[in-house]
Amino acid sequence: MSIEDGPRLFADDEAIRHVGRGLLDRSLPKEQWTHEAHLAACLWIVTERPEIDPGREMRAIISGYNLAVGGVNDDHGGYHDSITHCFIAGVRNWLARCRATSLVDRVNGLLLAPEGRRDWPLDFYSRERLFSVEARRTRIEPDLKPFPRADTEY
Repeated sequence: MSIEDGPRLFADDEAIRHVGRGLLDRSLPKEQWTHEAHLAACLWIVTERPEIDPGREMRAIISGYNLAVGGVNDDHGGYHDSITHCFIAGVRNWLARCRATSLVDRVNGLLLAPEGRRDWPLDFYSRERLFSVEARRTRIEPDLKPFPRADTEY
C-alpha cells in the first residue's frame, strides 16, 4: 500500500496495545514505528495509561525508544518536540468529538480524520518554522494558527 492509498488501519485493539507496549518497553521493531503507530500509541497512552502525562513524558518515551532501536535524536532526525505536541493536541481534539467506544475504532477514526494526516501540523506551522532546529528541540508556538483546544477528560 502506498501513502497515497491512505493510512494503514489497525485490525483490533490488541494490535494497538502491542504498539503502545512496544514503545514503552522499547521492544517494538523499528520498521513498525510508522506514522500510524505514533498516533495509535499516543491515543492509547491518552486513553488507557492515565499515569502517563503525554505532554511531559512523550519526549523521554520517544527519544529513549529511538535510541534503543539504533536511531538518533539530533538536530536533523529523531524526536521532534513541536510535531509531537501538535499531534497530542490533535489526538485530544479527535477524542473530544469521537463517539466510538472501542480502541480500534477510535484509532482508525483518528487515522482517517484531518488530525491523522501526516501533514496536519502544516495547518498550524509554516514549513520553515516547523522544520527548524528550534521546533525539533523544543515546543514552539505555531505561526499560522493555534492548535485546537478540546474540552475533554483526556
